[in-house]
Amino acid sequence: MMDGSIHPTPVDARTRILDAAESLVRAKGVAGLTLEAAARLAGVSKGGLLYHFASKEALLTGLIARMAEFMAEDFAAGVAAQPEGPGRVARAMLAWGFGQTPEAMNERCDRAAAVFLATFHHDPALLDPVRAVIAGMRRQVAEDGLPPGIGGVVMAAGDGLFVARIFGTYTPLPEELDAMHATLSRLIEEALP
Repeated sequence: MMDGSIHPTPVDARTRILDAAESLVRAKGVAGLTLEAAARLAGVSKGGLLYHFASKEALLTGLIARMAEFMAEDFAAGVAAQPEGPGRVARAMLAWGFGQTPEAMNERCDRAAAVFLATFHHDPALLDPVRAVIAGMRRQVAEDGLPPGIGGVVMAAGDGLFVARIFGTYTPLPEELDAMHATLSRLIEEALP
């Protein structure tokens, strides 16, 4: 008998394994990521994990591919949400880097940082999917209809905040973030043809 309640869609084993691997690298770094630990945390057998990821490198490749896909989709959605015309990509970049709540931004940065650093530590070449996404973003910024450098400054500011978060070099106060956002927004608007 149907009770009318909504049951969540079960998460497939591959996703559970990737989620577990991400949790492990966030908590313990790449050294804490073992196939056994990922299988245990995901609730699958080691054989089940090996069916999806034959090695630690394959698991890291899966993590970085998922992160690159998320970045590309999230950024594309941000661009689509902006009005068409010059400055669209720069405004999307600004919203993407500054327009979220600090909690959401910190969560996103922490997830990405863990995956990026673990992958870089294991083999920097594995970051190529992320490099490709960022190269695509840079192309869009360059073709955005703004004078050269404007979109790049917005992108570099967001990247700087991300790096500061990763390494804990500084944490801007909310009023500092607001001031940076306002300044960059004004830079975009003043550069519009």
